[in-house]
Amino acid sequence: MLNKPVRPALALARPFSNQERDAVYRAINERRDVRDQFLPTPIPDDVLLRLLQAAHSAPSVGFMQPWNFIVVRDAKKREQAWSVFSKANDEAADMFSGERKATYQSLKLEGIRKAPINLIVTCDRSRGGKVVLGRTHNQQMDLYSTVCAVQNLWLAARAEGVGVGWVSIFNESDMRELFQIPNEIKIIAYLCIGYVDELYTEPELAAKGWRQRLELKDLIFEEEWNRPTKT
Repeated sequence: MLNKPVRPALALARPFSNQERDAVYRAINERRDVRDQFLPTPIPDDVLLRLLQAAHSAPSVGFMQPWNFIVVRDAKKREQAWSVFSKANDEAADMFSGERKATYQSLKLEGIRKAPINLIVTCDRSRGGKVVLGRTHNQQMDLYSTVCAVQNLWLAARAEGVGVGWVSIFNESDMRELFQIPNEIKIIAYLCIGYVDELYTEPELAAKGWRQRLELKDLIFEEEWNRPTKT
């Protein structure tokens, strides 16, 4: 018996009120990569669930929803994860030289042990089958979809007064072994999550002189590559 076609549910796409709109842009503009401002205050389960629901509400190619979330609270496990980071961080420092290396070594680049919750966001590239709608010609779309989930969580966290830090300095094989993640599952993000009472007013790397924000006007082209915009 054939399934009857289901009429899609539609709702009015009304603009947000000025107050609602401003709150969205505030979350975007005040989002920070937190490394050292975490408080020891536990995150209630209902708050964590709201953050994970925000992540789970992200768009995904072919609606494949390729993400999984590993919640890490155990102090011993976080200490082991920090050791994985520390090993890679020493390797990374050696990729710089002179003053740049000294500046790098002065930066705190993670909050693994300080944040009460660590969260690993993964991508199951097999979810949805071999042929996924929308991924037929760009096989990376499932990875991009999972990054959208991370951004959703990050913005929701800002609204909750929760800080998030993305740790990217580690050898994936070491982290995979520590958390028993299958080889076919891709690690997208290792996040440190905790309440904060202070945030930098600009990105920390800008505040500490590592790199400044580029001018938006220099990044916009019109009609084709490298044609400056008239806007």
